[in-house]
Amino acid sequence: MIARVLIAFATLAFAALAAAQATIAPFSGATAGGPLPEGWREQHLPNKRAAEVSLVEDDGKVVIRVRSDAAFGTAATTFDMEAPILSWRWKVDRVLDGAKLGTKDSDDFAARVYVSFEIPPEDLTTTERTKLKIARMVYGDVPSAAICYVWDNNAPKGTSIWSKHGERVRIIVLQSGSAEAGHWMEERRDMAADFRAAFGREPPRMTGIAAGNDTDQTKESVTAWFGDFRIEPR
Repeated sequence: MIARVLIAFATLAFAALAAAQATIAPFSGATAGGPLPEGWREQHLPNKRAAEVSLVEDDGKVVIRVRSDAAFGTAATTFDMEAPILSWRWKVDRVLDGAKLGTKDSDDFAARVYVSFEIPPEDLTTTERTKLKIARMVYGDVPSAAICYVWDNNAPKGTSIWSKHGERVRIIVLQSGSAEAGHWMEERRDMAADFRAAFGREPPRMTGIAAGNDTDQTKESVTAWFGDFRIEPR
């Protein structure tokens, strides 16, 4: 009886995992040199040089590669889900010599994963709603809250600060320095726990991911690779 229960539980867990993973289209199921998987798109900023975003094969698997030469670029996807356990792997060829975390004119990153959330309007103050409305009028689809995981050049792992470019964007350093440059690094984050730690409140719906890098301020060149983003059941 116990064995049957365990088998049934394992079957349900596997089905839940498969369904969750299907929510974010994997790069590994695409073709190197071809279009981005369904649901993914290139994302650039106006008046900024566009980074090169492409699908390439690395160690036998198709991944996203973002090359920035004094540029900005990401591969982005949107969805609507409860804050999950999110895992991925990433790699950089180098870190940026001139980047300075916490500054407004040198906060470039060799790699970053930007996760957006949507806080219900009624949960925002009048001032917050006004600022968000203005930001969306100027920049378009701006999330009401976000966590930006970065590969920095020298800040200690675990460093967590507010972005100088967004009042409701929390930057968290997951990798730092050049010691692991050229190596794939695995990440696994509890998005609900990270949101609570950053914003001091229960997490709202998670609405998107953008993976890329930027060197538009340091004017340097860097390449980052990203493997599949996976949603894991709790």
